[in-house]
Amino acid sequence: MTHVLVTGAAGGIGRAIAEEFAARDADGTRLTLADRDGPALAETAGRLGAAARTVDLTGPEAPAELVAWAWAAHGPVDVLVNAAGVYPSLDMAEVRAEEWDRLFAVNLRAPVLATAAYARLAVEHARPGSVVHISSGSALRARPGGGPYAASKAALEMATRAAALELGPHGIRVNAVSPGFVPVDSDCNPVAPQYAAAIGANPLGRPGTPRDIARAVHWIAGADASWITGEILRVDGGSSTGALHLPRIWPPETADPREEPAPPDAQQPPHPSAHAPEGHPA
Repeated sequence: MTHVLVTGAAGGIGRAIAEEFAARDADGTRLTLADRDGPALAETAGRLGAAARTVDLTGPEAPAELVAWAWAAHGPVDVLVNAAGVYPSLDMAEVRAEEWDRLFAVNLRAPVLATAAYARLAVEHARPGSVVHISSGSALRARPGGGPYAASKAALEMATRAAALELGPHGIRVNAVSPGFVPVDSDCNPVAPQYAAAIGANPLGRPGTPRDIARAVHWIAGADASWITGEILRVDGGSSTGALHLPRIWPPETADPREEPAPPDAQQPPHPSAHAPEGHPA
């Protein structure tokens, strides 16, 4: 029986992760779910037959207490998924200390401290384990109003690698899944329609869904990914590959103005593709 502890499990991506584990491993998974939204958490836990604990992870001792409670009350934890997070809109020139501290308490300190508490217990009991953090594409690129959030996720990705390095010898893998834009209809993290339209473009041509992220988490947490640690799995429809929405530097039909024109009587060699069969070099 695999014991999976998921934070931020009352809604959005966290709830989808809990549902994915419940659906794929119905006979072999024990779920423990945590969130600060008690009523929504109770609904999700009741529907999935999971244990639940309402917790505010901004408290400095809350993450470690949650892990200790889950381990003692429901057995050793095998998989820890840190999915709790907040996305406030904060300009870098206007951010205040209390806003910054709350953001980093939830998005960085809580997963780091939960992982540390989990690692201590796993090492003490000589048990292997798997930790998955939920990062964000914002860790790679800031946006207006999203600088503090981006900073918290960039730090989380480095914490992922550092923990993987130190905990790997104990059989504990630590990875992160980095979602692209995924609409979750969250009262906690509202998104303006204009932002959604602008940020949702990607090579695969559709926004992500919470289940897209949940399936990636389930895979990287499990045995099929047993030789993977310290990785950031980008699940974003290809949006991290580049800027699809930008125009070409030079339109294809326009000559590059940096090139000097050839003399009128100069003979131009044929383009290599003119005589090369498709799929073979000229």
